Amino acid sequence: MLYSQLFTKTKKEAPKDEVSLNAQLLIKAGFIHKEMAGVYAFLPLGKRVLDKIIDIIREEMNAIGGQEVLLGSLQNPAVWEATNRWADGSIDVWFKTNLQAGSEVGLAPTHEEPLTALMTQHIASYKDLPVYVYQFQLKFRNETRAKSGLLRTREFIMKDLYSFSKTQEDLDTFYEQAKQAYHTIFNRLGFGDYTFLTFASGGAFSKYSHEFQTLCPNGEDTIYLDRAKGIAVNKEVYTDEVLADLGVDKTSLEEVRAIEVGNIFRLGTKFSSPLGLSYTDVDGSVQPVIMGSYGIAPSRSMGTAVELFHDDKGIMWPEAIAPFKVHLVGLGMDNDVVRTKAFAVYDQLLSADIEVLFDDRDDVSNGEKLSDADLIGIPHRIIVSAKTEDKLEWKRRNSSESVFTTFDNLITNL
Repeated sequence: MLYSQLFTKTKKEAPKDEVSLNAQLLIKAGFIHKEMAGVYAFLPLGKRVLDKIIDIIREEMNAIGGQEVLLGSLQNPAVWEATNRWADGSIDVWFKTNLQAGSEVGLAPTHEEPLTALMTQHIASYKDLPVYVYQFQLKFRNETRAKSGLLRTREFIMKDLYSFSKTQEDLDTFYEQAKQAYHTIFNRLGFGDYTFLTFASGGAFSKYSHEFQTLCPNGEDTIYLDRAKGIAVNKEVYTDEVLADLGVDKTSLEEVRAIEVGNIFRLGTKFSSPLGLSYTDVDGSVQPVIMGSYGIAPSRSMGTAVELFHDDKGIMWPEAIAPFKVHLVGLGMDNDVVRTKAFAVYDQLLSADIEVLFDDRDDVSNGEKLSDADLIGIPHRIIVSAKTEDKLEWKRRNSSESVFTTFDNLITNL
């Protein structure tokens, strides 16, 4: 991409009402636009990051047998009334509206009910199970506070996978596969070393659910972490009884702040029984389908990466989710020699199948170009200028050192 053709601009200041660090940096760098509290538009750079996160998650969901669908956002009250979750007192973040005919519909905060109802049309026999279905779908939640940027919004894309199994044992087997897939996802996103399996309340579904919490000083959650065992306990279930149950010594725990980046639940028959999702077993008996749910919000992962990887100059993207691998900067593009060489390097990078953002602008200062490169945070910066002569100046975003190198050597090290 040529920077001169990018319609977005960097900003010196974020909106004054934006208090979260991730949103401040993403807005200033031109990745997102704040439409209102809790609602953000993803601009070209931001959409590239979001898509890369989604692609990683999709690959890992497919690897454990997931089949992708796309359900509706508008919700039929009937399926939610069947599980007693239509009333605002049951789910306090509902967005609801009326059709012109007068009937009420909701905007989905989650999709257990509609997908369970859908599966009654496709599951009848033990031969139809197991089934693992997931989607990337807009969710709407009427949050009372939406001041954490991409970490807590009122409209967001969620990857929600639902498992449909014959037995509790089958559910448990898949649950462990999903747990490992989540660890793989966060490792690939670049913050697996900061992310820990965290025991949380299972609510009405099971004794425990599991969250994946990423350590961050700006996190909304308090967890108690045992680094040696690689597990944590959410503050909501931090009791002596739970610690004994998990075999965790209180003296080995440290209180830390964290961001919840994923969660998984054993649902049992909470939704299948009231919605009539059952199957005929091999012996002819009718059994309820055993369910689980598994969620990750790609945009929250994006915000988490920014909270973790930044400095006083801007963002420092992990390479796997950066909008581009290389930020090529031409300094002094009004010089014909520099301009010709910079475009030649750009063409060579494209020929080498390397994603590159080329700052070809000739109407801004060199200092502004370098500041923008730091703010945007692409992992590798390459400078072409009169000073570089027949070499290229190469610098990693997370390093203060620059080196002069040839194009061939650069390609070898990228």
